[in-house]
Amino acid sequence: MLSVKTKPVQLAQNTSEQPDAVQQDEGHYGLERIAVVGTRNTPRSVTDSSVPLDIVSEKGFAAQESGDVLTMLSVVVPSLNVNDQPINDATSLVRPANLRGMASDHTLLLINGKRRHRSAAITFLGGGLSDGAQGPDISVLPGAAMKQVEVLRDGAAAQYGSDAIAGVINFVLKDEAQAGYFKVKAGEYYEGDGQSIQFQANKGFRFNDEGFINLTAEYRQQQATSRSVQRTDAQQLFEKGNRFVHDPAQTWGALDVEYDVKTAINAKHSLSDNVEAYMFGNAAKRKIKGGFYFRHPQTRDGVFSDTTLTQTPTLLIADLDGLNKGIECPQIMLSEANVLEQADYKLIADNSTAVGRNCFAFNEWFPGGFTPEFGGTIKDASTFFGFSGEIDHWLWDASAGVGYSGIDYTLNKTVNPSLGPESPTAFRPGGVSQIERTINLDISKSIETAVAEAVNVAFGFEWRAESYHQRAGDEASWQAGPFAYNPASGFSQGFSVGSNGFPGYQPVSSGHWTRHNWAMYSDSEIFITDTWELGIAARIENFSDFGSTFDGKISSRLELNDYLALRGSASTGFKAPTVGQSNVINVTTAYSANGLEDQATLPPTDAISIQLGATPLTPEESVNTSVGLVAMYNEQLYLTLDYFNIRLNDRISTTSAITLTQADIDALVAQGYPDADRYQSAKFFTNDFDTETQGIDLVVHYAFDFNAITNQMIFAYNWTDTQVARVNQYPRERENGQIVYEPNLTEARIRMLEDNLPAHRANLTLLQTLQEWEVTWRANYYSSFYEDHLDASAGMDIYAGSIVTMDVEVGWQINKHLHAAVGAKNVFDTRPDVNPYKGAVGALYPPTAPNGIGGGFYYLQLTYQTE
Repeated sequence: MLSVKTKPVQLAQNTSEQPDAVQQDEGHYGLERIAVVGTRNTPRSVTDSSVPLDIVSEKGFAAQESGDVLTMLSVVVPSLNVNDQPINDATSLVRPANLRGMASDHTLLLINGKRRHRSAAITFLGGGLSDGAQGPDISVLPGAAMKQVEVLRDGAAAQYGSDAIAGVINFVLKDEAQAGYFKVKAGEYYEGDGQSIQFQANKGFRFNDEGFINLTAEYRQQQATSRSVQRTDAQQLFEKGNRFVHDPAQTWGALDVEYDVKTAINAKHSLSDNVEAYMFGNAAKRKIKGGFYFRHPQTRDGVFSDTTLTQTPTLLIADLDGLNKGIECPQIMLSEANVLEQADYKLIADNSTAVGRNCFAFNEWFPGGFTPEFGGTIKDASTFFGFSGEIDHWLWDASAGVGYSGIDYTLNKTVNPSLGPESPTAFRPGGVSQIERTINLDISKSIETAVAEAVNVAFGFEWRAESYHQRAGDEASWQAGPFAYNPASGFSQGFSVGSNGFPGYQPVSSGHWTRHNWAMYSDSEIFITDTWELGIAARIENFSDFGSTFDGKISSRLELNDYLALRGSASTGFKAPTVGQSNVINVTTAYSANGLEDQATLPPTDAISIQLGATPLTPEESVNTSVGLVAMYNEQLYLTLDYFNIRLNDRISTTSAITLTQADIDALVAQGYPDADRYQSAKFFTNDFDTETQGIDLVVHYAFDFNAITNQMIFAYNWTDTQVARVNQYPRERENGQIVYEPNLTEARIRMLEDNLPAHRANLTLLQTLQEWEVTWRANYYSSFYEDHLDASAGMDIYAGSIVTMDVEVGWQINKHLHAAVGAKNVFDTRPDVNPYKGAVGALYPPTAPNGIGGGFYYLQLTYQTE
């Protein structure tokens, strides 16, 4: 039998070096794998750790159709949820990941134990939970480069700093110095779309006996999918005789990945017996495109219709020689009838006549309406250089690193209406980027004392600087053309300004904002006896833009006997507001209770935000507690059971959309937004509410043999419940002048925060091996969930039921070099409940369904391994 003890005599090992026994992947989920994250003492196994910990090896990623690390992790770690984001601006390009029911920027990412930069994408439309979050982009990391992934499911701000409220994910790069492999994987959905192909290559090289370099490269393409039906309004157009309407007019599904390239490097070299140099990094670039909402050719205000002059909508017609000059354009009243059949429209559409040449409507270009095509090119890179060693039994590590994330947006198949017939149909509406620089010094030593069995003392210093850039788009994407407002005549013809769907960033909103911070920490772990461990951590951090924070953590683990151990922790945490959240200005088109509208997202320091009740952002503050049980019969059978509670105060998010008054609009126009009279609402970043999140994580591992078949089984279960405990109240002036206090968050938004993610998630994985054959079975369970369809707060409430899916993969080791596998994700093609409001915008299923909306996917994989 194997005890769960951690021997104090092991504490003097260098944490940067691991015994050969734990370097090997034995092909199962055994306890030989260890993790560095969560401790600055000797690395731990999942049962030795005093806090909840998942360690996922390459084998843990088996039987998955995706090579995307984010998707792969969400399958094997039930407390990590990832939703598809078909039509959500930048959120579609960089999907948010939610650990333990928290927002995407409540989880800290590390690579080889070093802090990773956040993404440049701010989730202006984040499905409720991640609205306004600026989290890291996990998808830019190549899965082929990962030796293992360590998921610390516990608050760790006192150890690692800002963002580590829900936990920490550490990606450990491969350190293989010789072997490698080349892999190709191809597949498609059962419906015959979404075809994908992926190539992976990894190879290690040894430098004499003094070091190694490990290189990884990946390339992927994936076609778009459609899980759509025809919109009701588009179908009505067709029934009225408009044969130019596409079917479907709007597509819901996976985005088209034109290319996705990822690379990684990990290298180390011994300079002497006590000093070694290391470097690692990655670079990635991908180009993605998707869709936006359909622009109805008779109702989309500012493009096709005008409601500013008459109660009945009229067709927007550009008078090219100017209002009240020359040839007069007819007024065409819009109704449910097909405007293309009206005599006056046929007159202006006939360019052989003087009226036709002078009068222009966008129906001439888009008689069936149009759906803008949104996309972008994402670039991401990071690198760390460092030295580590030992001086008189003191271990030290000094490093410096830089990380970059950038997005250049593209917008096609749309117009800047204010430019009339001179408008292009393709735009570059600008871009954003995030740059972070880090310097670290870490020192630790294990000391034997008369007071305790052993004491590990660690302390260190960190300096970081981060900057956020917002670049203006091409002039046509934000320019106010003559058909919005003509200074010569003083008249506006009513056309909206900017590339429709995503107006380009204006020069007035472009900028470069920076801040820096420094931190000092101490982290001690004491073995009071050989069965009782106590950990204490403290961290002070100072930010140049809002001051200092102090956080602490205490953790403990007590072995009751050779089979059982108790563990627990209590900590305070914080998440600093990002530079982007404090300064960004953005305008997007989103759904509301009144339909499609333009919404402005403003920084809290903007005059309009202040007028609406905004105050400067302050850090979020949390109190995390957890208590757990570790039960281990032997290496083949063990379980961990942990309860957690996270109280998070002053959460940073965007408000729900607030209707703008005429005074607000006039102030926006004065700030340089000439089209502000068409903004129906605004949002701003604020510390808006408090939440309490609690849950349970259960992991059971059982390995056994049945005749000649080796079986390994993992059962993982998570229950998470979030409640909004407090919501800020803001002053609002009624029409009669009375001041009332109301929350910005709508009831639907609160319900999305609490119930959009399934409360219960579980998966059962069984890996069976017989000689050269392997079969992996995985059953996945998602409980019911709530969706405020389109985040519109328009009464389109979806209460979707639970769902169970099955994944299967069969692998064959053809010879010592060649391995083949065939598999299917969601082998029974199980779908979410059909969307009861599918006719609204054509989404066949609820877009935020936790298991996705694609259905079954099958794939074939070939791997060639080198020695």
